[in-house]
Amino acid sequence: MDQEKTPMENTGSKIMRKSIFTFLQNYQYFTSTPALLAFPFSASVLLANLLLLSSSSSSLLPVVYNRLNSLFHAAGLIHPPSSELFNLVTLKLSQTISFHILTLPFTLTFFLITKASVIQALKTNHQKPPSPNFFCIFSIFNPLLLTHVCNSLLILSANSTAFCLLFFTFNLFHDNIGFGLHLFLSAAGAVAYSIILAHAIIICNLALVLSGMERIGGYLAILKACVVIRGRASTALSLTVAVNIALAGVEALFQYRIGRAYHHHKGESETPSSNLLIISEGMLIVYLYSILVVLDTIVSCIFFKSCKPTYSTCIDQQSKYTYRINEIEEDVENGGYKMSLKV
Repeated sequence: MDQEKTPMENTGSKIMRKSIFTFLQNYQYFTSTPALLAFPFSASVLLANLLLLSSSSSSLLPVVYNRLNSLFHAAGLIHPPSSELFNLVTLKLSQTISFHILTLPFTLTFFLITKASVIQALKTNHQKPPSPNFFCIFSIFNPLLLTHVCNSLLILSANSTAFCLLFFTFNLFHDNIGFGLHLFLSAAGAVAYSIILAHAIIICNLALVLSGMERIGGYLAILKACVVIRGRASTALSLTVAVNIALAGVEALFQYRIGRAYHHHKGESETPSSNLLIISEGMLIVYLYSILVVLDTIVSCIFFKSCKPTYSTCIDQQSKYTYRINEIEEDVENGGYKMSLKV
């Protein structure tokens, strides 16, 4: 009975409300130490997006785009009926690769330290406000770093698998199908690619939280995350979409306010007061983005805690089953009677 009620009780809306309540309950800690630790990472993310979206003089993005475009042409993925769709996918993928290259130093340091500080705070009880314990925070950092490296390999493998499937599909059917069916296959391929990538991102986020909670790093955290998320992928996806929409809104706000103001005052004579206003507004938006990064980690931790009872029950049942099999084997060896097991 308890197992049947658990999925119904832990809906996405309840997890989100509990996460916001946890954030407000300890807002003095979450808006100070973790938010300040996430500030350099948030600044790098917003500035990288600003450079990639508004600067045509960046040398990294055209190089990555031309490499991917030539690779897809050589693989036979880009044909005249679907060239516009795949050009858009190539542009988005090249922006993502360039973005991760620009923000990699801040991701491996400030982002993971922020995750560790939030996870360490949520591992303790909430009867009293958490205090920053940097020794415990840095003890969690090593498993998080190892898991993040494995997550990067998993994302790379998911992208490679998706594009290999697209490659075989288009090379198998592109000579025998018409214009309409070719567009349908292109749209279906884009949807399949999005689904594969979304599930990989969900597993990676949960693996980071699990590695901090249980101090297990690397591929083992990813495997446990796959077990934990079983049957709850839709809930995890809804939570991820909600947080990413908020993050995208802050990125758009930074692009609209800071990017437009920068280009507007670029050709005019700049005054110290206008520069100070732009810098202060930019720092406020970066701080808001840092708070959302902290809230995203809290949501992931609450979701993991909601999945943990079911995960523990499955582990206990598997342990009991293994113990019973071992007991039967010992009885067979000692007693010498015969029996048959049907699974």
